[in-house]
Amino acid sequence: MVHDIKKEGKFSYLEVGEGTPMIILHGLMGGLSNFNGVTEYFSKKGYKVLIPELPIYTMSLLKTNVKSFAKYLEQFIEYKQLNEVILLGNSLGGHIGLLHTKLYPQKVKALVITGSSGLYENAMGDGYPKRGDYEFIKKKSEDVFYDPEVATKEIVDEVFETVNDRNKLVKTLAIAKSAIRHNMAKDLPHMLTPTCIIWGKQDNVTPPNVAEEFHTLLPDSDLYWIDKCGHAPMMEHPDDFNNILEHWLEKRKF
Repeated sequence: MVHDIKKEGKFSYLEVGEGTPMIILHGLMGGLSNFNGVTEYFSKKGYKVLIPELPIYTMSLLKTNVKSFAKYLEQFIEYKQLNEVILLGNSLGGHIGLLHTKLYPQKVKALVITGSSGLYENAMGDGYPKRGDYEFIKKKSEDVFYDPEVATKEIVDEVFETVNDRNKLVKTLAIAKSAIRHNMAKDLPHMLTPTCIIWGKQDNVTPPNVAEEFHTLLPDSDLYWIDKCGHAPMMEHPDDFNNILEHWLEKRKF
């Protein structure tokens, strides 16, 4: 999938398709391409799929936190003059989606989270990160998936480059600390937005009990499992992920 990234003002984003706006929020180490399967599928099903590049490495250090990114997302939604959006977030992106939904519930019609941080403080991985050690980074990247083959050289190289760039490393650690501090357990019972939780049964970054806790705490949620799947279901099993999400959107009439 090759789509031009639009650059307008302070926003860089992909936009494909027409219809109900679906905004995809990538994770800390996740590029926009992680969602190729979702983008291609739903842009042909009556959804306008938008993927903003989150300013993870360009915010000032003081603003490198989950709340700033949730506000940035709101500015993007305002800029695009969108209403009643569907938010879909993986890992840190799920956390940003959750917090945005808490802060601006009137803007969000539905929320989809997969491998989301927000409850569990190992969400950024342990023993992390060692600079300069390519094999360590490769192993860590493979651990994110059930099938280590999904961690292509391109993915490993991107993570390796990030942890060896001092500015990016400092920002990465700041975000990780912010995600741990910003635990949402007390907020979730008050969030009434319909939420679809799609989780890998073998996710060892945010283990299955995290999904169950999200499901218990969120008043209006449905939980779906994908087997033989780690932390990024939309990358490892895009067809299963799309089928589950489409079924849920139809059931909820979104």
